[in-house]
Parts: sequence; structure tokens; C-alpha cells
Amino acid sequence: MAGYDLKKEEEVKEYIENLGIEYRFGCFQEKKPEVCHLLGDYLESIKKDYKKAGNVYKTNCLDYKFGKSCLKFGNYTLVGRGKEKGDPVEALPYFEMGCELGDSTSCLHAGMLLTATGPNVNIKRDVPKGYNYLKKSCDQKDDMACHYLSGMYLTGVPKNPADYNPHNLEKNKNIDYLIKSDKKQAFNFALKSCEYGNMFACANVSMMYKKGDGVEKNPEEAKRYFEIAQKLQKAHETTKEIKFQQGLDK
Repeated sequence: MAGYDLKKEEEVKEYIENLGIEYRFGCFQEKKPEVCHLLGDYLESIKKDYKKAGNVYKTNCLDYKFGKSCLKFGNYTLVGRGKEKGDPVEALPYFEMGCELGDSTSCLHAGMLLTATGPNVNIKRDVPKGYNYLKKSCDQKDDMACHYLSGMYLTGVPKNPADYNPHNLEKNKNIDYLIKSDKKQAFNFALKSCEYGNMFACANVSMMYKKGDGVEKNPEEAKRYFEIAQKLQKAHETTKEIKFQQGLDK
């Protein structure tokens, strides 16, 4: 930013244009994956050109093996950004590639797509494969992946989701499961997720300590984790407020 007065509109425009030139040179001439990803971000956030941004992310993923770009293009493909419509089936390989390249959020998304159920899900369900992606993401300290795994162990994962009835727990005991309910495992994953900053997981840990689900009853620990969940929720709300107010005059 040296040499630019960002309080002057013309200099801001010049700075932004030069930034784009710099990113293009670093990507296309120097072939630096990190800079290509920045170029994608620039085209996305500054130019609002989602089609070009998507092309940059896609190339950076496939040609330069940059995991974060695989995640971005996977997300674009999933929701249909820069395209006519979203396509989960087309998005999945990009999440899988991003995961193999070390991006934990890509692992999370691949795992969730492979374990998802519902009328609008057109990906062939593969719970063991999806579980492995989620576990890999959790091992890389992704709080959502750990939280998702905790939920899978909390209720169990039925072989045929249509057989599961949340209102008839006795009947559910007689159906076939790919992953059986295991409250201890559910607690361990919830605890990990809480440690990584997931307020919902902390609330679950509190409740499990209160009920003695998967862990010995402990009112003191239940209270402590409830307070942690409250602090995380307050911090989350404060962060949202700050982001909303960024750039406003005081």
C-alpha cells in the first residue's frame, strides 16, 4: 500500500487495478499456486466475476494441486456459482482432491456429501468412505467434522435411513446399523469439537455430563462446559456484529 492514499477514490481504484495486475503476473507468468488462489479471490470479491474466478480455482486445483482452490471450486460447483445450477455429483471429486491435498474443510464437505440422506440427495451413499473423510478432517482439528462424527455415534447410522424413526427408539434397536450408537465415542468426538471451538459441541458435552451419557455424571463439569458454550456463543455474536459494522464511521 506504500505510496497510495487510500482516502482518495482515484488512488484506491489504481491500487485495486494494480493488485489485479500483480496477481495475474504471479499466477500466469510465475505460476505460483498461492498467487493464483489470490487471483481467484480477487476476481470473486473485487470484480464479482464468478465465472472467471471459478476457472482460476479449477485450474489451480487441477494443474497446480492447490487444496484450497479445490475447495473453492467444489463449493462453486455445489451451489452453482458461475454456473446455471449446482451439481453435488460434479462437486464431490474436487472436495476429495482437496482433501487428499491436505485441506481439512474439503474432507469435511466430501464426508458430509457421502453420508447425507434425503429426497434431494443424488450422490450414492458411502458411509465408510464418508466416515474416513470426516475422521481425517477431525484429526486436522476441524470442529464441524468432529461435531458431525459425534452426532453419528449419538444416534447411530442406519443401513437403511428410512427404517429409522426418531419417535420410536425401541423399534430402532431392531434395525441394521452401519455405525452403531456409541455414547462414549459420541462424547469423545463432542469433547474434541468443543476444544476446537464449537459451541454446539460444548453444549452437548455439558448435557452428556449432566445425564451421564458416555461419561460419568458430573454436575460441576456440566456447568463448566455450559459456561464455555455460552462464552463461545457470545464471542460468535460479537464477531458477527464487528463484521457487520466494519467500515462504518464512529
